Amino acid sequence: MNMEQYYFQTDQLQWLLDNLLDEGYRCVGPQVRDGAIMYDELSRVEQLPRGMTETQAPGSYSLKKHASQKYFDWANGPQAIKPLLFAPQEKLWQSAQAADGQISFNTAGPELKPVAIIGARACDIAAMKLQDQHFLQQQYSDPFYKSRRENLLIIAVNCGHPAATCFCHSTGDGPFVEDDEAAADMVLTELEHGFLIAAYTDRGEKILEGLALDGCNQQHLDESASIKARSSIQDKQLPQFDIRSSLLKELDNKAWDSIAETCLSCGNCTSVCPTCFCHSENDVPELDGKSSSHFREWDSCFSQGHSYIHGITIRSNTSQRYRQWLTHKFSTWHDQYGRSGCVGCGRCVTWCPVGIDVIESLAKFGGDAS
Repeated sequence: MNMEQYYFQTDQLQWLLDNLLDEGYRCVGPQVRDGAIMYDELSRVEQLPRGMTETQAPGSYSLKKHASQKYFDWANGPQAIKPLLFAPQEKLWQSAQAADGQISFNTAGPELKPVAIIGARACDIAAMKLQDQHFLQQQYSDPFYKSRRENLLIIAVNCGHPAATCFCHSTGDGPFVEDDEAAADMVLTELEHGFLIAAYTDRGEKILEGLALDGCNQQHLDESASIKARSSIQDKQLPQFDIRSSLLKELDNKAWDSIAETCLSCGNCTSVCPTCFCHSENDVPELDGKSSSHFREWDSCFSQGHSYIHGITIRSNTSQRYRQWLTHKFSTWHDQYGRSGCVGCGRCVTWCPVGIDVIESLAKFGGDAS
C-alpha cells in the first residue's frame, strides 16, 4: 500500500462523510453529549465538536470553547473504539422449551452493517490491536468481536492537543499514528486550514478514490511535523524503572493499602480503559418460564463477583483488587501479549472519581520501595 499523503481543505470534510455514507457505512464520530465528547451517529460535519477543547486532570474533565476552529482539537473523551467491537452487553444465545419438553438453543449474532468510526486516536488504535490479540489471535476467536471487526472501517485523526493526563508518548502509542499501524484504514492530520489524509488499507484507498484531493506540499508537511513535535511533549510519563518486574516483587508492599484507602472499587478505570476485557455472563429468564437468554456484559476486576469462586471471594478487599488491576495491566500482560496493557490514554486518571493517578501509583513501587 502506497501511503502517500494528500490534502483537502476544511470545508470539504463533508465530502468524506458523504462518500462513506454512499458506500453504505454507518458513520460514528465525536460529538458533545452530556458535557463530554462522545461517539454517536454522524451524518453532518456540523455535529462534530468544532472549536471545542477540554481540560483534564485527575478526577476532572470539562469542555470549553476554543479560539481554534478545528474539529479535532481535543485529546479524548471517555470512549475509545472498544464499545464498537466488544459490546458492553450482548446476547450470546437463547434457549426455549417446546411443548414436548425438548430444549433448543439458538446462537444470537451482532448486526453486521458496516460502520466507519471517525476521530480515533493513535492510543485507541494501539488499544484495539491489543483487543484483537485477545479476541482474535488466541486458540479460539470470538465470533461476535470478529464480525464487528471485519465490518469496521477506522479513520484515525492524529492528536495535536494531548491532555494533561495523557502519556501515550512514553508508552510508544502516540500521539501520531505511525506508518506501520495498518490497523487504521485512513489517517487524517488536521492542519490550520485543511487536512492531510493517507490510506493505509485497500478499503481506505477505495474511499479516497471518491474524493477530490490535492497533492500535499512542503508547507503542509512542515505544519504536520510541528504539530507532532508539540503534541509529543507531554508532562506525564511512565516512571523510569523496570515496572514489569518491580510490581511483582512488591506484592506485599504497604503502598497497596495506602492506595486502597482512597480507591472506591467503583470500576470506572476499567470501564473507560480501551484495553480491559473482563466480562461476566448471566442468564435472564423470560416471564413465561419457557425461554431464557444468555448475556455477556462488561465486568471489572474491582467487583467482588469477579473473583468469586466456589463460595470464596479470592480478592475480598480493595487493596487486593487494585493490586490485581495494576500488576496485570503493567506486568503480567507482557506474558500474555508481549507488551504492557497500557497505551497512555490517561482515561483512568481523568475518570477516577477520587483522582487516583496511575503514574503516581506506579512510582510507589520503584527503586527502593518497601
